[in-house]
Amino acid sequence: MGTDAGTAGPPAAARAAGGDGLWTGDAGTVPALPVWRPVRGGNAFEITVARLVQAIKLGMVRVGERLPAERELADRLQVSRVTLREAIAALRDAGYLESRRGRTGGTFVVSARPAPGAGDGRPDAGELAREMGDRLHDALDFRRVLESGAAGLAANRSLSAAQRQHLVAALAASRDRDPLTRRVSDSRLHLAIAAASGSPSLAAAVADVQLALDRLLAAIPVIDRNLDHSDAQHIRVVDAILGGDPEGARSAMEEHCDGTAELLRGLLG
Repeated sequence: MGTDAGTAGPPAAARAAGGDGLWTGDAGTVPALPVWRPVRGGNAFEITVARLVQAIKLGMVRVGERLPAERELADRLQVSRVTLREAIAALRDAGYLESRRGRTGGTFVVSARPAPGAGDGRPDAGELAREMGDRLHDALDFRRVLESGAAGLAANRSLSAAQRQHLVAALAASRDRDPLTRRVSDSRLHLAIAAASGSPSLAAAVADVQLALDRLLAAIPVIDRNLDHSDAQHIRVVDAILGGDPEGARSAMEEHCDGTAELLRGLLG
């Protein structure tokens, strides 16, 4: 129950602070640091992944230590145990965690960085993020406003049969799981949605922000559960556009952009 470090009491920083409320309870309980705060919003999986990675990177759970017990951690994060298990499975695939069986088993941190093979030989995502600096956060914020607006505007348009067919085809192609083509297909869907807005200026701006984030998004570890979530969000966006529901399209695209931003900030922050 709790991390291995818990048997020695609170971390040195917490002890030095003279009790700042970040560590609660006896040894073995879940430390109440900010990343363990309740998950809020519609992207529970992505936010949970981000919180776990942040805990690892901040040294709350160090390499070789065990994650808090599933029941305690799910309660602290206020997510279902199914969501927590999916997030843990995703981070096992990405090379951060390892599950061990037996009396002394549990889920252990094995690396504070993705496994070397997790990026399939692509550029180092952390290095790309450092190169972008503050431009990364600006691009993510800009994308959220821009692409949700494009989706809402597209839903307000009277689309031709050809435009509707193009959106459906782009949606189908975006579900490609081949890591060599997935990113391109994903971008094409977003560009198709922007084009459906009927605003050339808006479509050009979406193309710019997609280009700004392209190398980074292509470099992060491939997490199948995240792809499932992304596919479902894409479907909701396109369904809302085709159904003439501007608010639904805008909301679904905001949720999609928020999920991507949470994942990036968690993996790279």
